[in-house]
Amino acid sequence: MSVAHLSTAYLAPVQYYSKLIAFDKIYIETEENYPKQTYRNRCHIASANGMQVLTVPVEKPAALKTPTRDIRISDHGNWRHLHWNALVSAYNMSPFFEYYADDFRPFYEKRYNYLIEYNEALQAMICGLLDICPETLHTRKYEPSVENDFRHVINPRHPLPDETFTSRPYYQVFRDKYGFLPNLSIVDLLFNMGPESVLFL
Repeated sequence: MSVAHLSTAYLAPVQYYSKLIAFDKIYIETEENYPKQTYRNRCHIASANGMQVLTVPVEKPAALKTPTRDIRISDHGNWRHLHWNALVSAYNMSPFFEYYADDFRPFYEKRYNYLIEYNEALQAMICGLLDICPETLHTRKYEPSVENDFRHVINPRHPLPDETFTSRPYYQVFRDKYGFLPNLSIVDLLFNMGPESVLFL
């Protein structure tokens, strides 16, 4: 049985979902000290102005080091409304946005207390749309060295080499304007390619 380790992620990139298909069992890291500026609370989408970053605001931890499982979502800045409007603006003209919109909209209406709870609810819904059923478990303690460790490989600012992933081009609404933008959020693939998305993973 093949096993991989991933961080939690908000509307994770295509690379992340390729692991959910490739491995038999996935451990989601919950015990690490929460790092800033990662896919744990942000995603990249393709908008009319190029790549856009959406960030879920989190409450500043009381302690200097806080486990990821204890990170709370902040209601600062009306972010749910802003994120939903950004998704509508970016993908309203994509082939499959209307097909999936009703699946995503509730996640921008309901409040979640914890980031990991929110991310996993979104991930479960998206896996359902992709018709994949990965076995995912939470880590019980932090281990610095594990097999197939993608916890820090899949990183928006400083990605590490990943020989198991190649970003294959697919249709994007603004491709003629900006060229193909690789490894965006899974929603970019899903809204543009619909049921064929799983073939690209």
